[in-house]
Amino acid sequence: MTSTTPGLWVHPENDPRATGVDPVGEKETLWEYLCRYRMTLVMKCEGLDASQLARRSVPPSTLSLLGLVRHLANVEHHWFRRVLQGQDERGPFELPGYPDVDFDGALPDATCVDEAWDAWHRAVEVADDWFAGEDMNREVAYDGGTVEARDVLLHVLEEYARHMGHVDLLRECLDGRTGL
Repeated sequence: MTSTTPGLWVHPENDPRATGVDPVGEKETLWEYLCRYRMTLVMKCEGLDASQLARRSVPPSTLSLLGLVRHLANVEHHWFRRVLQGQDERGPFELPGYPDVDFDGALPDATCVDEAWDAWHRAVEVADDWFAGEDMNREVAYDGGTVEARDVLLHVLEEYARHMGHVDLLRECLDGRTGL
């Protein structure tokens, strides 16, 4: 997906994130934004090999594109499965007592990349299926209190928004590509 316009990742007419859908209502609007952030993650990682995906930003940071894919798989799993659905299973890249295993375990090999994307796609699919029928005002027990589904969705959006800036910089360091 290359652009003929300098500075743009893709030309606006070819941007798959522009769905032409005008969401109506809070839930649909927030979900549309989340879907666009997810698609941005996929687009920014396209065409890279395992070594590029696992390349870390600057020492001592463990930040990498592959680490972010693994981290966001955990984010989706935690908020949509564990918190909203009450399932008590560990995330795909969680290890008790090892808080950074999602980044530290992002190794430059094809199997690691495949596992990361598979886990991320599964977590996204579960979240999409579950949230499609949910009420944004639904409350669930969380951290000694309650949280609304709306707050969870906003938190996940915030998490993606924060990390898309990292994704932009990491990709630019790899091949100079910048833009949306």
